[in-house]
Amino acid sequence: MKILYTFIPCVLFVLCSCTPERNKDRSSVDARIDSLISIMTLDEKVGQLTLYTSDLDVTGAHIRKGYLDDLKAGKVGAIFNAIGADYTRKLQQISVDETRLGIPLLFGYDVVHGYKTIFPIPLGETASWDLTAMELSARISAEEASSVGLHWTFAPMVDVSRDPRWGRIMEGAGEDTYLGTQAAIARVKGFQGDDLAASNTVLACVKHFAAYGAAQAGRDYNTVDISERSLREDYLPPFKAAIDAGVGSIMTSFNEYDGVPATGNRFLLTDILQKEWGFTGFVVTDYTSIMEMVQHGIAADTLSATRLSFDAGVDMDMQSGFFEDKLGILVKEKVVSEESINNAVRKVLKKKYALGLFEDPYRYSNAAREKETLMKPEFLEAARDIARKSIVLLKNNKQTLPLPKSVKRIAVIGPLANSTNDLLGAWSGQGEGKNCISLLAGIQAAGAGTVVYAKGCNINDDSLQYIAESVKVARTADVVVLALGEAAWMSGEAASRANIELPGVQQKLADEIFKTGKPVVVVLMNGRPLAIPDLDKKADAILETWFLGTQAGHAIADVLFGDYNPSGKLPVSFPISVGQVPVYYNQKSTGRPFDATNKYTSKYLDVGNEPLYPFGYGLSYTQFDYGEITLSKHEMATGDTLTVRCVISNVGQMDGKEVVQLYVRDLVGSVTRPVKELIGFQKIMIKAGESKELTFEITAGDLSFYRLDMTYGAEPGNFQVFVGGNSRDTKASAFSLK
Repeated sequence: MKILYTFIPCVLFVLCSCTPERNKDRSSVDARIDSLISIMTLDEKVGQLTLYTSDLDVTGAHIRKGYLDDLKAGKVGAIFNAIGADYTRKLQQISVDETRLGIPLLFGYDVVHGYKTIFPIPLGETASWDLTAMELSARISAEEASSVGLHWTFAPMVDVSRDPRWGRIMEGAGEDTYLGTQAAIARVKGFQGDDLAASNTVLACVKHFAAYGAAQAGRDYNTVDISERSLREDYLPPFKAAIDAGVGSIMTSFNEYDGVPATGNRFLLTDILQKEWGFTGFVVTDYTSIMEMVQHGIAADTLSATRLSFDAGVDMDMQSGFFEDKLGILVKEKVVSEESINNAVRKVLKKKYALGLFEDPYRYSNAAREKETLMKPEFLEAARDIARKSIVLLKNNKQTLPLPKSVKRIAVIGPLANSTNDLLGAWSGQGEGKNCISLLAGIQAAGAGTVVYAKGCNINDDSLQYIAESVKVARTADVVVLALGEAAWMSGEAASRANIELPGVQQKLADEIFKTGKPVVVVLMNGRPLAIPDLDKKADAILETWFLGTQAGHAIADVLFGDYNPSGKLPVSFPISVGQVPVYYNQKSTGRPFDATNKYTSKYLDVGNEPLYPFGYGLSYTQFDYGEITLSKHEMATGDTLTVRCVISNVGQMDGKEVVQLYVRDLVGSVTRPVKELIGFQKIMIKAGESKELTFEITAGDLSFYRLDMTYGAEPGNFQVFVGGNSRDTKASAFSLK
């Protein structure tokens, strides 16, 4: 043992001296990591595959006592929910100075849409359709997170979801696979930057693998039952795109796929992730999901759950402690090979190496840097800009908006009008309400007339006590800004809702305000699509503002008063009724498609098939006119490129940005195809009175799908192509693939 202790510093010195900046020879790095693994005990190896939460912050119900004792014994390789430069340095010092090998810890945290400077929830930010903005918000989030000692974020979430009842829809990019794929790439690039060894980047973790967004009934943690074709076409592409963008880690999901929980699903974690896609990063479970396989009924006990997950391809156990307790037993029983454990450890150590932790374990834990980084003025300005880009104008009768700053008296009413904490939304890192600008404060700061305020009602109870006074306040005003929606806790994890109408008595408040006859601008704040047909009928204008984060109030005021022309488009359809769910634009036609004159077609008796607001929808303070589509050819071969052209004109009075969307439909296939699929978009600025010709290119790759025999590719046949400002209102043309 004495000889071993004298040898260890030499090994670590050699490993550290081969820093990412000085030597990028992969074989050299691998050799040094293998040297370290060769002197590790089995317990130390398993420790590198073990992730525990600290007690500084909590994201789940299960807290493992004594994690510090495990840390000192070298049985923990990563910690999450440990935040702050001083605290992470303290824990890192234990691992480096008090354990036998001194291997540095990996610190993780849910930095989902900001650490201290909070950006719009990801669903809202995706409404910007601005990939540069998405990358920037992730970049700033990484700057702040890395300054407090964090190396790893459990983001982005790339689950496609078409069910607004599911609370975690707020955490992703919405209903569309293509848009979700582009958002995934942007966010991974933002978090990881060009060089993980830079001290202002963090390791990203795409989640949840896979199909978590398809939970039955929109109920969190519920069963998923979809075909392999749907899995591959609808739910997997964002993960594959993230891997191609270089993401370093992937998190398993809570749900099952094809009868096997994702955390123990070899088809997902080995066959697809490793063998098909060649993923070389590491796989971490979601919170206690190994433990939960016993409840799923696929593992009889903790030992079998551990074996199932490790054999499936899990590399790191989050929080359950089963790897620490059971992997050693499985090795001794020769059920699990030590070489397979070495392979998992190798993946984890490579990421620690790539982050520069062997070179300097404390490089991220710098209190001075933390103080000067958090909530920089330029970060706040970026948060304001990204927030206003995320706002969607849903209705604007008679050009109610923008409001003139000459307006004499504005009534700001509603349970969310003066809220700050709610505007941060779920998964808001270390964001604080005291740093958030409320809608009321934003309107007051805009300097437009006299601003009066009334609470209206509470967010989610039956009390009517504030309504009468609010009506009195409304009657004194020239215009009413009515702030309605959800509390932050009503969306996010474990926050599914069966009723997605306005909660509490908010609709009653709105109805009473409408009766005053005053112009009413509804400002929605929510983490999911809401069913609001009555608001759509009665309000003069509606802004969907989601939960916009730290600068929410300023951003909304910028749009209300026309300092910013709204350009957001919905990344998810808004239903008329929850009974339509799931309702999404790229459905398939049935054998009896909708026909209003024929009862015996696919429809409801009491509501239409179409959503209230379709995917891709959003208005502007100006108007855009779309010309007819022209194609470079009407027949293309498999190796050809087809060019699509369309002239878009700004025929209104204000400069504005438009998101021009490209869709296709494969009319006949070996399996049925969606009625429309997004395959491209461009966001462009067009000045008032100006016209611009946009071009898109289509190749056979854009027309590919999983055919009847589950091979992937395009099939010859006839296609329609659509260009428009949303998925419903488009111009069309046709071509064929030979």
